Amino acid sequence: MAIEGSASETRERRIRLGMVGGGSGAFIGAVHRMAARLDDHYELVAGALSSSPEKAEQSARELGLDPARSYGSFKEMAIREAKLKNGIEAVAIVTPNHVHYEAAKEFLKRGIHVICDKPLTSTLGDARKLKKLADESDALFVLTHNYTGYPMVRQAREMIANGDLGTIRLVQMEYPQDWLTEDIESSGQKQAAWRTDPSKSGAGGSTGDIGTHAYNLGCFVSGLELEELSADLDSFVPGRKLDDNAHVLMRFKEKDGARAKGMLWCSQVAPGHENGLKVRVYGTKGGLEWVQADPNYLWYTPFGEPKRLITRNGAGAGAAAGRVSRIPSGHPEGYLEGFANIYSEAARAIYAKRNGAPVDAAVVYPTVDDGLKGMLFVDACVQSSKKNGAWIKV
Repeated sequence: MAIEGSASETRERRIRLGMVGGGSGAFIGAVHRMAARLDDHYELVAGALSSSPEKAEQSARELGLDPARSYGSFKEMAIREAKLKNGIEAVAIVTPNHVHYEAAKEFLKRGIHVICDKPLTSTLGDARKLKKLADESDALFVLTHNYTGYPMVRQAREMIANGDLGTIRLVQMEYPQDWLTEDIESSGQKQAAWRTDPSKSGAGGSTGDIGTHAYNLGCFVSGLELEELSADLDSFVPGRKLDDNAHVLMRFKEKDGARAKGMLWCSQVAPGHENGLKVRVYGTKGGLEWVQADPNYLWYTPFGEPKRLITRNGAGAGAAAGRVSRIPSGHPEGYLEGFANIYSEAARAIYAKRNGAPVDAAVVYPTVDDGLKGMLFVDACVQSSKKNGAWIKV
C-alpha cells in the first residue's frame, strides 16, 4: 500500500485532514480516524467534532488537537481553515445523515476535498443538490462505502469484468443484523435514536442504514445498473417510525443482451445476525460468493466444476485485489483495512490533484454518483412499499 507521489518516488507529505462529527462516544468517527491513519497518508489537524461546543472542545482535547483549531460549527471551521496557509486539504464528515449536505456544501464551495460517510444525505432532494455542487467543485468527493475496499470484493469485480462468469443473470444481496430487535431507541441509546428518527436518518431505516451498503456492493461487484424495483418494507417493532426490515426484488438494465434479476434482504431485527453482509453473483459460466464475516475468502464455482476457494494474496488472486492488500496470504485483513483502502484510494486521488496530475485509472473509490444512486434506491423502496410492492423505475 505504499503510495509514491512522484516519478522520483519521494514520499508525499501527509494530507491535512479535518473532521466534522465523530466526537466522544461516536463509533464511526473513531473508525474513520483509524482508517485514515493506517497507511499514514493523513494527519488530523482540525475538527468540529460535535454540535455541542462543550463536547467538541472536550473531544478535541482527547484527540490532542490544537485548541485553536477546534471549532463550534462546521461552517466556522470551513471558513477559517480555507483562509489558513496550512489549512485542511480534506474533511471527513461522520455525522448523522441530515447534516451531510449542509456540511459538505461549506467545504466543497471552498475547494476542500470531502470524504463523507454514507448514505449521501437524508433526502433525495439534498442528494441531487449535493451532486450538482460536487460536479461543479474543483474538490473531490469520496463516499465511504467501505465494503468496496475489501481485496476479495475487488477480486470478484475484476473476475466479472473479465467475463469469468459469462453473462450475469442473478445478483443476491443481503445484510441482516439483530441489534434493533427491541425498542432500544426509547431507552435513549444514541446510535438507535438517530437511526430511527426520520428527521435525522431520512425516509429509510434499515434500507438507508445497511440496505444501501448491500445495494452498492451488488452493483459495484456485478457492474450492473438498477432499472426498477419492487419493495416490501416493514417496521416490526411497534411504534418504530422507519423500516427495520426490507425485501426488494430488482430488475437491472440490459447488459450483454440480457437483463439480470436481483434480490436484496436487509434487516435489523434478525436475531443471530451481527453484520451478515453477503453478495452472490451468478452468470452463464459460473458463480461467486463473498461473505463479510470471512472477507479474505472468495468462493468461485465454474459451471459443472468443483467449487474453488480464492484467498486474499493467494493463488488465483489478481492485480485488483493485490494492489489493496498489505500482508501475505493467511494473515487476515478485515474491516479496518478495507475501510482504510477507501482512504488510501482517496489519498491517491488527492495527491494527483495536488500535483496537477491525472489520477491512475486503477484508483477506485465511491463517488457522489454512487451516493445519489443509493438515495434513489431508498426513495424507490419507500415509494414501492407504500404502493403494495408496485414496480418503481429508478
